[in-house]
Order: sequence, then structure tokens, then C-alpha cells
Amino acid sequence: SHTHTHTLSHTHTLLSRSICLLLQASLPCLLFSPPAGPSPSQVTLRGGTDAQMAPPIDYLTSVFRPIVSKFGVKFDCDLKKRGFFPRGGGEVVVTPSSVQSLSPVCITDPGHVTKVTINSFVAGAVPIKVAHQMSRAAKQLVVRQLDGVTVETNDTQEPPARATGNGSGIIAIAETSTGCLLAGSAIGRKGEPAERTGRSAAEELVAGVRAGGCVDEHLQDQLIVLMALACGKSVVRTGPVTLHTRTAIHVAELMTRATFTTRRLEGQDQKGEGHVIECTGIGLQNKHF
Repeated sequence: SHTHTHTLSHTHTLLSRSICLLLQASLPCLLFSPPAGPSPSQVTLRGGTDAQMAPPIDYLTSVFRPIVSKFGVKFDCDLKKRGFFPRGGGEVVVTPSSVQSLSPVCITDPGHVTKVTINSFVAGAVPIKVAHQMSRAAKQLVVRQLDGVTVETNDTQEPPARATGNGSGIIAIAETSTGCLLAGSAIGRKGEPAERTGRSAAEELVAGVRAGGCVDEHLQDQLIVLMALACGKSVVRTGPVTLHTRTAIHVAELMTRATFTTRRLEGQDQKGEGHVIECTGIGLQNKHF
């Protein structure tokens, strides 16, 4: 339905397909939509909040959202219900704020890890002990691999109304002294020990930290479209440049006049993994302002 000041859209992904991927694809359009006026625009997304081969909803809210705020991107994300493979059934209400333009970013100093927060959850018939087992295994690995880092754990049993079906998951988020956020996550699989799920998330986090980037391998490709649309030169330090990122750069250059360069950092104790991605953005302006 449409009014002069309020737009409410409903979008369904196919069964348990990732809500987070759909939001990342639609976010640039939402950012450059007309200003909302007294009543904010909202988008309701239904599908999988915690799916394999995609970032979980907790990554979107705890890593993606605070980092993209550096571009001037602001949106509220209200998790109504978690949904899992194969049923889906998750629901998220997103309230974006329109922008006149996006600011360029300079994210080049990874600093050092000061804190790791581990959040695990279970839903449906999965007992809370599974969340405890996941977070305990993840914490043990992080403590062994990242010396002297404070580790906080939070284990949650989702209320019945907050999830469709049975599921579990974990995310481990590292905060650095320069405000960088890197994460590793894993979704519980049927027949997989909870400890293995927890270690998988922790191993992904530790690998991201050791790669020496300011962003992890997931965030690096998610920033490309925002860098392309921003006003001026953006610079982001990463670890190894992934195929997803190279593909995103190729598509962004085809669709816009943005130009990207990628160079390897020399003299790093990273076995050649450190890179810097630079982009001269097109400075897209929201004509509705």
C-alpha cells in the first residue's frame, strides 16, 4: 500500500533463501529513494535469517550495519522471527533512511583486537545446552589463538514466537582498537556436534584477524557497491581479495563510471595476503532531495 508519507513493502525470498543477501541487494535502491517524511518507509523481508552460504542476520546487525554507517548509511533492522533451512519463515522489518549522497571511507588501520563477543542461540526444540556447547568451544579456541583478548559469551534460547522451526547458530565478533569489526559465524547442522559448529565460527574469525585486513572476507565484497556510489575516493584494507569481491568490482565498473584499483601490501608479515582496494566513486546524488 502507498500513501504520501509511508511505504510498506513485503518481499519473500524462496523458502529459506537468505534475507540478508536480499537486503544487501536492495539497500542501494532504498537509500536513494524519496525521503520518508513524518512516517518512515519500511520493507518487510521473509525467508531465511540464518542460512548456509550466506551471512546470518546477526552479522548484518552487528558488523555490516555499524561499518556501513561510515558511508552515512543508516537503517533499523527489527528481527521479528528467525527462519531456517528448509522451511524459512523468518521475518525482518527494515526501516532505511534515505541519503542525499554517500560519503567516501578510509578504513586502513586494522589496529589490534581488544575484545571478542560470542553470541550463540538455539530455537524450537533445540536445547539451550547446545548454545552453551557452541560458545564454550568457540571461546576455548579464541583464547588459545588470540592471546590476551577479553572474550564475552551470550547464549540465548529464542522464545517460540521468535522462530519458525528448529535451529541454532553462533557468531564470534572481534572489535579492534581502531573500530574495525570482523566476524566468523556458523549454523548448526543436523548430526553435527555443537562443539564443531562453535569451533568453525571461531576458526573463521581467527583466520580473518590473521589476514591483517580491516574487514573480513564477507564484508569486503559487501562494501564494493557503496564505494562505487560514494562521492570521492574510498580506501579499504583487506586480507586476500576474494572471487566475490573481484566479481563485485567487475559488475560495479560495468554499471557505473566508478574505477577500482587493487594492490598487494608489501613488507607485511602476512604471506602476501594484505591488500588495499581503492575506488573513485561516482558521487550519485538523490534527486528527490
